[in-house]
Amino acid sequence: MRAMERFMFPMYLWAISTLFLVVMAATCHDHSLLENPAALFIFGDSLFDSGNNNYIRTSRGFQANYRPYGETFFPSPTGRATDGRTIPDFISEYAKLPLIPPYLQPGIQNYNYGVNFASIGAGALLETHQGLVIDLKTQLSNFKKVEKQLRHNLGGEEGKALLSAAVYLFSIGGNDYFAAFAENSGSLVSQEEYVAMVIGNITNAIQEVYNLGGRKFGFLNVSPIGCLPFVKALDPARTGGCKEELTDVARLHNRALSEALQKLEIQLTGFKYSLHDFFTSLNEITEDPSKYGFEEVEMACCGNGPYRGFSGCGSQTRSYELCENPSDFLYFDLVHPTEKAYEQFAKLFWNGSSDITGPYNLKSLFELDNKCRPNLGSS
Repeated sequence: MRAMERFMFPMYLWAISTLFLVVMAATCHDHSLLENPAALFIFGDSLFDSGNNNYIRTSRGFQANYRPYGETFFPSPTGRATDGRTIPDFISEYAKLPLIPPYLQPGIQNYNYGVNFASIGAGALLETHQGLVIDLKTQLSNFKKVEKQLRHNLGGEEGKALLSAAVYLFSIGGNDYFAAFAENSGSLVSQEEYVAMVIGNITNAIQEVYNLGGRKFGFLNVSPIGCLPFVKALDPARTGGCKEELTDVARLHNRALSEALQKLEIQLTGFKYSLHDFFTSLNEITEDPSKYGFEEVEMACCGNGPYRGFSGCGSQTRSYELCENPSDFLYFDLVHPTEKAYEQFAKLFWNGSSDITGPYNLKSLFELDNKCRPNLGSS
C-alpha cells in the first residue's frame, strides 16, 4: 500500500496542478478583455481619423478641428469629421480601451494600447489627394516605426505577443473613387481595372502588417457613395438624387475586397478578419429611417446648398446652416455620418451576426487567442 501511495501522491499533485492551470487559463480568457485588452491600430480615412490632419499642412477642407465638429461629445474640436465620436472610438469603449490617439499627436509616451494612423481624405492610391493627406503607404510607414519602438521597449517576445494579439482596423477606398469622380477626366483604365488597383494596394498593406506580426484585421467596405449629400447636391434635379455610376463602383470594390480577404485567409496562416457590410448598414437606415431613430437621411445636418451637401460646415468665410439636433440626422456634413449613426454601425461591427459582419465580428477577434499579458501601462 505504501508503494501505491508513493506512486499516487505525485499523480495527485500533477492532477491538482493541471486543474489549476486549466482554471487559470479559463479565467485568463474570460477576463482578458477587461484586464489586458488587445491593442488597436487604426488605418484609413475620415471615417476613422481622430485628428492626424490637425498636424499636417493641408487645406481646411481636409480638417475638422473647428466647431461645430465634435460638439456633441468633446469639449473642444478634435479633428474627427463628425459631431462627436467615430466608429473606432466606440470600438475602443467596447474593448475596454482608452480612446486611441492620433499618431501625430505630440506627447504620446507609448503605444501599448495602439494608435490611430488614419487621415481625412486618404486613399489607398498615392495619387488620391496627394500632398494634402497621409496616404495608406505613409500610414504603413508610420506603423513600422511604432512596431520597431514596441519591440525595442517591450523586448522581442512581449512585443511580438502584443502585435499578434492586436486588432488592425481599416477604412479605405472611398476617397479613391471620389477623387476620380471629382476630376471627371477621361480615364485610361476601366472601372474594374481601377478597383483592382485600389484593392491591390489594400492587400499589399495587409500583407505588410501581417509580416510584422499582425493576425487579426477588421474592415469596413465602401458605403453607397453615389447617394451621399455631396453627390446629390451636384445635380439636385436628378431623379432619386443618387449617382448610380458611383454606387456601382462601390459594389465592385466591395465584391473585390471580400474576395481578396477570402484569399488571404487561405494564403496566410493565422490570418483572421472581420468585414462589416457598411454598404448594407447605411442602406437599411436610408430605406427605413424611423426604425433606427432618424428623421432625416437625405440632407446633412451641417453645410450649405442643396441637401446641405456643399462644403462649408464651420466656415469662417461664408454662412452655413446647422441643424438643432444632429441625432435626428444620418449625415452630419456632406459625406460623414453623425455620432448616433456611427454608434449603430460600431455595434454591428462589434457583435453583429454573420449576415452583416463576418466571418468574425470584432468582439470575437478581440477575444481570439488573447492570452493574458503583463500590465503594460497606459498609452
